[in-house]
Amino acid sequence: MSGSGSAVSAGDTPRGFAFALTAYLLWGGLPLYLKALEHVPTIEVLAHRVVWSVPIALGVLLVLGRTRDLRTAFMTPRMLVMAGVTAALVSVNWGVYVWAVQNGQALEAALGYYINPLFSIFLGAVLLGERLSPRQWGAVALAAVAVCILSWETGRLPVVALTLTLSWGFYAFFKRALPIGPNQGFTLEVVLLTPIALVYLAWLYGRGDLFIAQAGAVDVALLLGCGVITAVPLMIYANGAKLLRLSTIAIMQYLTPTMIFMIAVFVFNEPFGHARAIAFPLIWLALILYSSEILRRRR
Repeated sequence: MSGSGSAVSAGDTPRGFAFALTAYLLWGGLPLYLKALEHVPTIEVLAHRVVWSVPIALGVLLVLGRTRDLRTAFMTPRMLVMAGVTAALVSVNWGVYVWAVQNGQALEAALGYYINPLFSIFLGAVLLGERLSPRQWGAVALAAVAVCILSWETGRLPVVALTLTLSWGFYAFFKRALPIGPNQGFTLEVVLLTPIALVYLAWLYGRGDLFIAQAGAVDVALLLGCGVITAVPLMIYANGAKLLRLSTIAIMQYLTPTMIFMIAVFVFNEPFGHARAIAFPLIWLALILYSSEILRRRR
């Protein structure tokens, strides 16, 4: 899904905008793809996302001539440990997101990705000692109120939304400290996850429960395509982020949860009750405050 990248460009470029827009549109349309796999066990879908991402990611590194960075990473224990942490966090994020779409919780997934930038600035204040402006504190407070309203109506925390927010927020936080390029970092993560995914798939096969072994041509194609829908948007985004200002990326990232929201309500017909009718506008107001602060600093 969307995340925060390191923009190294002093200004925005049309090429960077095209890359980022493409990535966010692909992420926004992802629920339609995952919904077509709702009859496949979630963990098997996750395993296929990992396994079939590897050849694409390695192919990109070969074309770019960046495989040397990957070899260096495997010879650096500290980097491997850090990549192991980010790999674990991103796998939780992917798995929960797949489960949410498959089980009629795409609306809550959208909420999680709306809250994510607000959680990131809160994380910066708590862990990095960054000073937040009154507008930023107001945005964080509104998001907290929205979560409380949803919790009050359902009698439980919005677990899917919070898990997606926490896993991606901490993923982005630790990813910043990973001394390797975004394409190389993604490749390292999926390579580290692949042995676990292959062991799980082999275990399913041994039990006779491996879905892909009994699936029709369409399902097989969709499962193999999990690598494309996982790796391609991330790598397109990584290249776009280098050609855009961070403030531009921060505002563009709302496109993905907005598309997920629209698909959940108008395509999947998920219920939009009274609490959500209050909570989502509060989140949108929080994001307006957040964006206005970004634009103020940019000026």
